[in-house]
Amino acid sequence: MQMAPNNKTDKVAATKLSSSKLSSSQRPNTKLPETRLSKHIDSLLKVIGNAASWIWVVLMGVIILNVFMRYALGEGRIEFEELQWHFYAVGWLIGLSYCFAYDQHVRVDLIHGHLSLRAKSWIELFGIVLLLLPFTCTVIWYSVPFISYSWEMHEISSAPGGLPYRWIIKSSLLVGFVLLALAIISRLSRVLALLFLHSRSDTQSITTQA
Repeated sequence: MQMAPNNKTDKVAATKLSSSKLSSSQRPNTKLPETRLSKHIDSLLKVIGNAASWIWVVLMGVIILNVFMRYALGEGRIEFEELQWHFYAVGWLIGLSYCFAYDQHVRVDLIHGHLSLRAKSWIELFGIVLLLLPFTCTVIWYSVPFISYSWEMHEISSAPGGLPYRWIIKSSLLVGFVLLALAIISRLSRVLALLFLHSRSDTQSITTQA
């Protein structure tokens, strides 16, 4: 006896199959081959990034304490207000290098998502060399006198009761972009390895594994 096909089951299976195909086609195949240099740099950035992630816990504690003192005790503290954006700036600047090294930053590009891994690597190579690397070097270059001037002037907050040693928070700009420069070097080595050290067949196998 031949059983009648279950239309509902067939529809569910077809939906799952189509969704799996869609997800696999839209998956960002940006996995690059690792190099000896990238392994050392990425491991260092991972340690620093994991340690810096605790800044967000401290930031939440400062926010909760500041809100409690302001609304429960009726006493606002400008030091806590400034600590909030200090911690936020440090966490963001240090986390920037980690996100770039591990490709965790947001990519909003409809064209980029449908390109091959090799085409993406060429775009990333030109983007790093022509845009990101010059911008990072410029920030590092001009941040040194920016911090030095703050150190020499013993700069403090302009707000009454604000935090002293303004050069400390300004130094996070230099630290963050130096770490970003390391992440750029790591990423650049991986892009160059794929484009010039791997054949097209190797690139296709890497794309399949991504």
